[in-house]
Amino acid sequence: MLPEYRKKTPEEILEEIERLKRGRLKVYIGSAPGVGKTYRMLQEAHELKAEGLDVVIGLIETHNRKETEDLIGDLEIVPKKNIDYKGRLLEEMDTEAIIKRAPDLVLIDELAHTNVPFSQRNKRYMDVEEILKSGINVLSAVNIQHLESLHDIVQQITGVQVRERIPDSFLHMAHEIILVDVTPEILRKRLSEGKIYHPSKIEQALNNFFTASNLGALRELSLREVANDVDERVEKANEKNGKNKPSGINEKIMVCVQHGSNAERLIRRGWRIANRLKTELIILHVTNEVSMKRSTENRKKIQDWKRLAIQFNARFIIEQIKKRHIAKAITDVAKEHDVTQIILGQSARSRWEEIRKGSIVNMIMRYTTGVDIHIVSDQQPRRK
Repeated sequence: MLPEYRKKTPEEILEEIERLKRGRLKVYIGSAPGVGKTYRMLQEAHELKAEGLDVVIGLIETHNRKETEDLIGDLEIVPKKNIDYKGRLLEEMDTEAIIKRAPDLVLIDELAHTNVPFSQRNKRYMDVEEILKSGINVLSAVNIQHLESLHDIVQQITGVQVRERIPDSFLHMAHEIILVDVTPEILRKRLSEGKIYHPSKIEQALNNFFTASNLGALRELSLREVANDVDERVEKANEKNGKNKPSGINEKIMVCVQHGSNAERLIRRGWRIANRLKTELIILHVTNEVSMKRSTENRKKIQDWKRLAIQFNARFIIEQIKKRHIAKAITDVAKEHDVTQIILGQSARSRWEEIRKGSIVNMIMRYTTGVDIHIVSDQQPRRK
């Protein structure tokens, strides 16, 4: 069925004309310094220049990283302007010179930067806004901790109060957001090798901002932010075309694990499904064990599952059964977290036990609607 035609108002027509005149903004977003945002920007700049586009650098922060400095190559750099502040000459990006130069594309690093006091505009993202208004396309970069809405969360995670921030609305108006993602282990290795900060700052950084837990949490924030952005763009596109939001865009996967040889295999299978769908993974363990009374073996298994959960950016939940049937406990968690797909291992019960006590799968299906259930076969022989 074709969407109903609606005549645009004069205001909507003017807004569309202005939007068409604007330059396009593409932002590389990362979880922390050193993930490779600037490097990726420069790579793309060379590719676009090779295709015939007029590309210039408005401002690039190499942080004295040789690989990044070497990649600038023959790209034209618009000279910075000098600003006198309290008797000192400080350098800032020359927005007006970029607009006058009028390239097809300009690279502008450190989107959240605060300009020198008494500059024409307070923040670099405001300079970018002016450049976009002039019809010039912009390639930029920012770290997730600079997003305004995440300020309190980032401070809670890292203990660091990030002062330079950009509004969420500015990031969301970008035509494209690209996540530059590396694991915490790789990022810490880069830092240790002196590829991010000066050697004198490495030890302090490793023990403060660049801890594995901080980087893991910031990485999760980045992944979620980009995933949410994709969801919003798809939703807007479908609304514009008169279509309903497609099913599956907000899928959520939950893997149920018990003490047995199949648990880690289930988790890996769940991650592959979640990764394909670019969605969240939940790992659930339902138990009647009190934490203090767990055996050493069971404690180790739970630690192994938690390790995998961290590795796969999954949420790990231990649910006390509390006199419920295990199937009811599973479906209660699924409903609470809006799970759309449940992954289970093949039941260890014998056929006679299933006849006598009932099938867990059948009970889950009875308790839920609209949830797909995947059964992963066990590598161990099933009891007769």
